[in-house]
Amino acid sequence: MKLARFPRVRLTQAPTPLEPMQNLSRLLGGPNLWIKRDDCTGLATGGNKTRKLEYLIGEALAIKADIVITQGATQSNHARQTAAAAAKFGMACEIILEDRTGYKHEDYRKSGNVVLDRLLGANVRHVPAGTDMDAAMAQLAEELKAQGRTPYVIPGGGSNPVGALGYVTCALELAEQANVVGLDIDLLVHATGSTGTQAGLLVGLEGSRAGIPVLGVGVRAPKPVQEDKVYALAARTAELLGVPGAVVRERVVANCDYVGEGYGLPTPGMMEALELVARTEGILLDPVYSGKAMAGLIDLVRKGQFTRGQNIVFLHTGGAVGLFGYVHGWAERLGL
Repeated sequence: MKLARFPRVRLTQAPTPLEPMQNLSRLLGGPNLWIKRDDCTGLATGGNKTRKLEYLIGEALAIKADIVITQGATQSNHARQTAAAAAKFGMACEIILEDRTGYKHEDYRKSGNVVLDRLLGANVRHVPAGTDMDAAMAQLAEELKAQGRTPYVIPGGGSNPVGALGYVTCALELAEQANVVGLDIDLLVHATGSTGTQAGLLVGLEGSRAGIPVLGVGVRAPKPVQEDKVYALAARTAELLGVPGAVVRERVVANCDYVGEGYGLPTPGMMEALELVARTEGILLDPVYSGKAMAGLIDLVRKGQFTRGQNIVFLHTGGAVGLFGYVHGWAERLGL
């Protein structure tokens, strides 16, 4: 896999830490839990999109784009990191935010990532739930071209074959870290949403024959839909890298039992997971992605899915700044 042939900028403070979660492991009494800290990537509070943006912004600069366009939900971590990357490389940024949750609370609409989007200089547009976001970005791109601009469109979550290269890189980084410390990883667990993270991890791990299976804990779509989307993107990413067929369908696994009522809507399990990890390990998760993924992992441990002595690595995809958009849901629980 020749990653060096793709345009890339450097944004990630890599390698991100790989740390044992000894207190949480003892509390749950199951396998050895580790955490890969991609909340520490370093771009405007960090997160997994930073790795994707290294290749996406690299391609944007290669075509001499002067403005990037992207989209996400109101509290999108991806939008915030895209705005930061654009600012760093002197490009304007247009963000289209979809009201996917229906929340009208002031903290959700005007705090957290929304504040940072604007602080970082992005122009933010809000659209109602159900908007065709790809069509909205395409229309905006045409309007900007008519003004003489050169836009570069980044899909939601940075999830296309170019963006997924960031997690091919992460997969190779993780495998090397594990080898250095002598860690035999039995499973890698992470939140799966727009599919780029899981697709990239699978291509990197399967393409390098690392022998590390991946479990994506879904945050939005039903299991069949999520797995099919991950596999489709993994196949396209493998083709781009010149390793067609690196990922077989059977290796694409998503558990979508922990979504709850919908994307971005809190669940009791997510809230418990955030508190457990904060109070045992001093690590902040987020309410939309890593919180639900950790809730899934904790539940599977409690159900005896894993055995003592197994090594499970949780990939922290970042987003803790989004907690400030959910204060309304935490006030009573935390005595605020």
